[in-house]
Amino acid sequence: MGIMKLPVDSPVPETVILGLLQARRFLSGQSAWGFYLLAWFLGSPWLNRATQSASAPYLDEVFHIPQAQAYCEGKFGVWDDKITTPPGLYLLAALYHRVFRNSICSVYSLRRMNLLGVVLIHLVASRCRQYIEASSREKARVSTTSSSSYAYHTGVNIALFPVLFFFSALFYTDVYSALFVLLAYQNHLVRLSDGKGVLSDIWTVCLGVSTLLMRQTNVFWVVVYMGGLEAVHVVKSLKPPAVEKPAFKSLGELTRFYACRYSVGDIHDPPLNLSSPVDWLFCGLSTAVAALCNPVKVLKQVWPYISVAAIFAGFVAWNGGVVLGDKSNHVATIHLAQMLYLWPLFAFFSAPVIIPSAISILSTTYERVAGPISGTPTPLSQAQASKPVSPSPTASLQILDFLISRAFNVCFFLCATVLAVVIVKYNTIIHPFTLADNRHYMFYVFRYTILRSQTVRFALVGAYIASAYLIWSRLAGSAPTEEDSRDTKYISRPFYSSKPVKPPQATKPGKPSTASTTDTNPDVKPDDTVSASSASPPTSAALLWLGTTALSLVSAPLVEPRYFILPWIFWRLLVPSWSTPPHPPARLQALPGVGWLNSLGRRIDLTAVLETAWFVAVNLVTFWIFLSRPYQWRSVDGRFLDQARWQRFMW
Repeated sequence: MGIMKLPVDSPVPETVILGLLQARRFLSGQSAWGFYLLAWFLGSPWLNRATQSASAPYLDEVFHIPQAQAYCEGKFGVWDDKITTPPGLYLLAALYHRVFRNSICSVYSLRRMNLLGVVLIHLVASRCRQYIEASSREKARVSTTSSSSYAYHTGVNIALFPVLFFFSALFYTDVYSALFVLLAYQNHLVRLSDGKGVLSDIWTVCLGVSTLLMRQTNVFWVVVYMGGLEAVHVVKSLKPPAVEKPAFKSLGELTRFYACRYSVGDIHDPPLNLSSPVDWLFCGLSTAVAALCNPVKVLKQVWPYISVAAIFAGFVAWNGGVVLGDKSNHVATIHLAQMLYLWPLFAFFSAPVIIPSAISILSTTYERVAGPISGTPTPLSQAQASKPVSPSPTASLQILDFLISRAFNVCFFLCATVLAVVIVKYNTIIHPFTLADNRHYMFYVFRYTILRSQTVRFALVGAYIASAYLIWSRLAGSAPTEEDSRDTKYISRPFYSSKPVKPPQATKPGKPSTASTTDTNPDVKPDDTVSASSASPPTSAALLWLGTTALSLVSAPLVEPRYFILPWIFWRLLVPSWSTPPHPPARLQALPGVGWLNSLGRRIDLTAVLETAWFVAVNLVTFWIFLSRPYQWRSVDGRFLDQARWQRFMW
């Protein structure tokens, strides 16, 4: 029996839960009411109107809702073979309705459960961003007790993400799939800040399995992304004593030196705003060498994630594939074009957030044409940060110097462009569902772009590359300054410094050294005034995000915005805050209102505010289209199809 005697469609249970959550935040000194009010003024009317207009299960709800209702009635042996995902959502619905609604699952109550899930997402995402900022200060145990405004605002915007928030009024798996993955990610961040033990390991396995019960592809985010981050954490925690980098006379000396340094944990993992493609190469190489040379330490940390992977492998073997039902329409394939569609999708939804990247590009272009803008500090270029070593005594070192310092980045971008063209030509896959179902926005995106002509298809390569550059640049954050270049922690690769570096002075026992081995200036102290919210993520985190995104997307032949929810969420969590420059150009200062706006932009991230407004606008438009523009399918001769049911547009 439920704990409340309420009408089946009463909103009281969710309201009480959210009230208790907000009261807890208030007692802990975190009294932001913004999203609760927004969720109720935006989400509740959207849910109510959607249920009035589409009272019967709509589209994929015809599978999800009857299955959940069967579980609510205790019929756990009933299963619809058309359902492709595991039963986690239906088990959760049965438990929730048994506690709060006397095991009675209506269409409205199941949908309202998703609205509750969206609000919970904003809380968990805020907490995750909080831990990320705390880790950049290396004071996680203390600093996670308070939340920055940017951390909370990030959580709000993640919950408002249009592709996610749309399903706060429909009973789909996306909301709770994202929530459980975020809970697993929060647990991972707690393990990095507060340490781990046996109970933490067991809880990590339980959370990992719970994410798989929601959706199979979550295994990539739990095992590859979170497990990979913990492996990097282990090798970084080795903290080998610093040594002086010699002036190398041969390629063999250089190789042996860096192989030795990588094997003891002196990896190359600079902040993303200090790295370029060659740094990405050495980051992956050094981390792999360190992990292989310290297998016991790494396995001791990541065994819970390996256990989750083993459980998933057992499920695949038992099931005879990844998906549960409808296997003929969900055959895994190699669809590399998904990694091209990723960037313009991000650029559309996060257009306000990438404004700083666009401004930086325009500013750099203007400076090259007209000279530096007055009052604007010139960022440190990669060439300045990576000066080549003095002329080497051997030809092999000279060739390696040229390849690493000068040719690698150019070759990388040329190869990326060629690869994009090859993917467009040979790996553009058009799933039959994309062509047949005109209820989804992706049908029209493909119809007016990729399917229009071969010329348009190849012309989009430029849009893919430009979007990727903007998105990656925004992930890196602000351009590095000369002050940033002095903090060379975890910078260890050939030809990064122009001269040998002496090791820093020994630190007191028990106090970790913040210096890296090769390029550390012991006289420079870290700048404590830099806001943790604006700190660039480490290169390793960005590369793991990119690799996990690729694994989760390229096996899907169908292109759906819902598949990009988790890649976007984890990208958005890593994006650092942005503030207006402390010294804007004089010509701008003379404009009315610029001074006040610049002062405000030093306190809050204005791009996040614009992102909130943009998401609300997109949500309102998609809600209006869904509610106000229904239509019916007709055959060529005018007969109604699909029993004359009303069709509606959605993601």
